[in-house]
This record gives sequence, C-alpha cells and structure tokens, in this order.
Amino acid sequence: ISATGLIGAGIGIAIVFAALINGVSRNPSLRDTLFPMAILGFALSEATGLFCLMISFMLMFMGA
Repeated sequence: ISATGLIGAGIGIAIVFAALINGVSRNPSLRDTLFPMAILGFALSEATGLFCLMISFMLMFMGA
C-alpha cells in the first residue's frame, strides 16, 4: 500500500522528463531555460512521493 504514492511520483517524474526531451528536441536553444524547470518539477514530484512514504511508515510503525 505504501508504494502507491511512489508509483504516482514515478509517473510524474517520467512526464516531466518526457516533456523536457520533447521541448529540447523541438527547440534546442531553450535547453538552458527548460532544464532548471525540469529539475524543479522533478523535485516537487519526488517530494510528494517521499511525503507519502513517510506517512505510510508513520502509520505502520507508530500505531496510528
């Protein structure tokens, strides 16, 4: 059950980097603009997965 949030984060990260590859392949001169935005999107997507994992561990081990 705790992996369901990480599945969503993985899909979100895949979408972010697929959009980066698509954008850079269409216009290579925007690479320096798109890459920091992709890293920010990666960080936010990964944070949601880690928060879900943290909450699931809290529920499992703290007996809530």
